[in-house]
Amino acid sequence: MAEGPRGWFMRGEALGDVAHGFFTRRGGVSQGPYASLNCSISSQDRVEDVAANRARVAAALGVEPGALLGLTQVHSADVVVLRRGAAHWRSGRGPQGDALVTDDPALAIGVVTADCAPVLFAAEGGRGEGLVVGAAHAGWRGACGGVLEATVAAMRDLGAREIAAVVGPCIGPSVYEVGEDMRRAALALDPQGASCFGPATRHGHFLFDLPGYVLGRLRRAGLRRIGAVGLDTLRDPGRFFSHRRRVLAGGGVIGHQISAIRARWR
Repeated sequence: MAEGPRGWFMRGEALGDVAHGFFTRRGGVSQGPYASLNCSISSQDRVEDVAANRARVAAALGVEPGALLGLTQVHSADVVVLRRGAAHWRSGRGPQGDALVTDDPALAIGVVTADCAPVLFAAEGGRGEGLVVGAAHAGWRGACGGVLEATVAAMRDLGAREIAAVVGPCIGPSVYEVGEDMRRAALALDPQGASCFGPATRHGHFLFDLPGYVLGRLRRAGLRRIGAVGLDTLRDPGRFFSHRRRVLAGGGVIGHQISAIRARWR
């Protein structure tokens, strides 16, 4: 992992010199509980502040603000493909889905998270035709439901070879306590995930290793160049928003950090 200027974003080593960043909550203009780089368009934050924050992310990746695109995330396995030169939606008007794939170097694609795992993908295209990149939002539902494999398949359809992937900051395995109902639902989708559940102190509860599970699914999908930044969103309130931290504190509003990538070299 390498940190960007002022520590407001980081990069994954497996992605090399591809233009990308796992952005923290630092470096923006939002105030109060959204401070400061809240990039969630669906939050109750000031619209102009979110737009300014996303413009800063776009600038860090070298694109215009309107070329930083995301989706209406719904914890699905659905992937949206943006082919080079095709028309795209206005920023903030993305369709439902939980992964984006593109070979268009004029665009940056991203996902927002606040404990779920952001996963960024990159590969060279076939016949030397530039890069193919992907961004996936992988909570337990999406990961167990196949969003990672669907992203890999969509990238391969665009000619991607030797796909690399990095798992960004997400809730850590020592604090992600879940009930028997979640464990049962997850294993119904993927029985091979049993090893990622360990005992918790409360009876009938388990600790779930989300980053470890995501890495395992990436390996099973045939990826060899994978990594994780290894940062826990719940335990690091200075750098990350966390849905579970909000729940433990009794509720309230929350922002989201963004992870984004562009199909070009830095």
